[in-house]
Amino acid sequence: MTKPAARLPFLTDPMIAVLVIATALALVLPAAGEARGIASMVSNIGIFVLFLVNGMRIRRSEIARGIANWRYFGPLMLLVFGGMALAGLGFASLAGTVLPPLVALGFVYLGVLPSTVQSATSYTSLAHGNVALAVVGAALINIAGVFVSAPLFALLGGSGAGEIGSEAIIRIGVILILPFAIGQAVQDKVIDRVAAHRRRIAWLDRAVIGIAVYVAFSGAVEQGLATMFTPADWAVLAGLVLAMLALALGAAWGMSAALGLPRGDRIAFLFAGSQKSVAIGAPLAAILFPPASAGFVIAPLLLYHLAQLVLAAPLALRLAKGPA
Repeated sequence: MTKPAARLPFLTDPMIAVLVIATALALVLPAAGEARGIASMVSNIGIFVLFLVNGMRIRRSEIARGIANWRYFGPLMLLVFGGMALAGLGFASLAGTVLPPLVALGFVYLGVLPSTVQSATSYTSLAHGNVALAVVGAALINIAGVFVSAPLFALLGGSGAGEIGSEAIIRIGVILILPFAIGQAVQDKVIDRVAAHRRRIAWLDRAVIGIAVYVAFSGAVEQGLATMFTPADWAVLAGLVLAMLALALGAAWGMSAALGLPRGDRIAFLFAGSQKSVAIGAPLAAILFPPASAGFVIAPLLLYHLAQLVLAAPLALRLAKGPA
């Protein structure tokens, strides 16, 4: 008999545990005062190291190959940074009538973020899709997100995104872009060693994300996150997040059909186009927003990430059985 955890991979996904622990710790023991400053510094150092390693492990040849496949990559870019960004703007308008402004703004932030890499690839494999295309496509989308997400958020976020100024842009350059560029520059000398330690690197990813989430939610807790949200507010937020995820899945599957892609490529397009990356979203939020705001802004992202993992597993198993 197949174990439930084997049939539903999200049950054993360590990232879920990391997010739950980081959020719970922030609720019980939030970083405040000098401790918050230390935690923020540790978070920034971790983000720098994470993007340095990302630059080392994403092969330049994969980037070139993905860009050459414009028939797949071009529409995927339009969906992730165009269609989903506009969807986030629409859902932010709906949320703004019920939820706190910063949480509503979080839907815009969610919409402009790139795809996941690890989970999109894993579920593409589970669904018998084109795994190689999923890896390259999601990696390229993540690289583009480092450059695109913040300016796009500033454009669509209106006055709520007014905190993104020259200082934030410089921090993005120093903490995200510079280490990635250094990693690409030294890649030929270290890529084999990096590949040999991919399991440890996966835990580096999780640890950095967990710290960023902890710092963000610590600030939100101090600002009264627990008392500002009623159970009805959480229900509204969850409902809007699920609706946005359903829209993303439908749009990705429909767009891939309209493009005439083979079924394996459609599956890769579905997961790369609909899933959003907490690996980019949490560290970027730590750079863009003060701790008092970041926790509110990333609330939709964390719920979306959990929902995409829960729904992706049964969806992938259904796709693996072939056309209905």
